[in-house]
Amino acid sequence: MASPNPQIGQPHLQVQNLTMAYGDFVIQHDLNFNVNYGDIFIIMGGSGCGKSTLLKHMIGLKRPAKGDILFNDQPFWTSSEETQASIKRNFGAMFQAGALWSSLTLAENLALPLNEYTCLAQDEIQDVVAIKLALVGLAGYENFYPSEISGGMVKRAALARAMVMDPSMLFLDEPSAGLDPISSRRLDELIIELSQSMGITIAIVTHELPSIFTIGNNCVFLDPETRTMLETGDPKIMRDNSKFEKVRYFLNRGEK
Repeated sequence: MASPNPQIGQPHLQVQNLTMAYGDFVIQHDLNFNVNYGDIFIIMGGSGCGKSTLLKHMIGLKRPAKGDILFNDQPFWTSSEETQASIKRNFGAMFQAGALWSSLTLAENLALPLNEYTCLAQDEIQDVVAIKLALVGLAGYENFYPSEISGGMVKRAALARAMVMDPSMLFLDEPSAGLDPISSRRLDELIIELSQSMGITIAIVTHELPSIFTIGNNCVFLDPETRTMLETGDPKIMRDNSKFEKVRYFLNRGEK
């Protein structure tokens, strides 16, 4: 049976010959992989390998030393500023600590980008905010401040803000960091639900094995020693059949 979305399995974002560096210090080089439509794509690897830095390159926050990133076959870093701005409107990002404004309520946090980048009336903005908070299980929390809710709820509010502009791609940096196992599992379930119900392509930085195997269907493994990628593909297949011992070791946490 044909997929209901003909784009599923086709490249949504392509990383081509990418080198990341701070000055003369190369973090990773010769990165080549695709994030396909509908993927929950995991960026993983040992500590200090450049996972979060790669995410910054992918969302247009840091220019690569070499190479480019294509979104729907459109090069990003070699395009004009206007084209880059247009591409970035398709992105939503959630950072590790949530990055919510502590002096604003959850509703005000979500409304910020809508006020800045849309022509929606205030009542329409309120409707969008309420819908997005409801999607992450925070209906009725519009007037709460970040300090008044739990860490797991802050993560979900940050996820709601990342989705408020209806992006086609979500980028999440260590979304379950600092959460207890139950909250982390609930966040994983929410990410899967959003991916399936809204058809969003998601790229996630994480080192949490339960999350990697629960939500990920595609991934890239960055190696801090060789400073390049070792492998890309389904993490479950890589766990059992990777030709690289350090990939198998990482995904089995030393059991193989």
